[in-house]
Amino acid sequence: MLTLKNPNGLAKAVVALLAGNIFFDVLLGLFEARWLMADAMPYTFDPAVFGQVDLNLAYSMQVMVFVATIVVFIIWFHRLRSNAEVWAGDLQGRKPGWAIGGWFIPIGNLWIPRAIAADIWRASRWQPYAADGARELTLLNAWWTFWIIDWIVDRAASQVYRGADTQEAYDSAAAWALASYTVNIVAAVLAILVVRRLTSMQQAKATGMIPAAQ
Repeated sequence: MLTLKNPNGLAKAVVALLAGNIFFDVLLGLFEARWLMADAMPYTFDPAVFGQVDLNLAYSMQVMVFVATIVVFIIWFHRLRSNAEVWAGDLQGRKPGWAIGGWFIPIGNLWIPRAIAADIWRASRWQPYAADGARELTLLNAWWTFWIIDWIVDRAASQVYRGADTQEAYDSAAAWALASYTVNIVAAVLAILVVRRLTSMQQAKATGMIPAAQ
């Protein structure tokens, strides 16, 4: 028998981790901006240090927070998908396992998780079988759009950095990295809003005595 699972604790952890990602994006983005402004600054600086911050340590911590965010987010996502199966299993286009595996399929991960999220959204609202409102999925679509943009810009920045061998090339790489951090901040903020909205929808539905099948 399918039972509901409380996603609140996981949602709080995801939000905290996403906030951590935003913190490091701001910190490292400021470093990239400082690098770009270096020619106009009347002093030099150690590229391995930003103020009192050891950048090697900051990059390592950023990676750890990012990996932790991926793990906890996917666990939260799968829990919401499991709850969606209780309320409107027939509306779900893919089995619950896809809420995990869909993120790791090359190319397919550019649309599969978004489709699953939309199915979860419909199952979690008061009337699962009603038609989508005109702007109902705007937040979800905005988050996914910025996630795709960030995915593209981040890979472009990495490619430029790997091929950089002149000051001009490093400046270009820094500009791409700064753009990536900026887009990632927007994507993270939207992700926080999506996590809070979906969790709130499921919490309201679970505590509102709404029948699992409608």
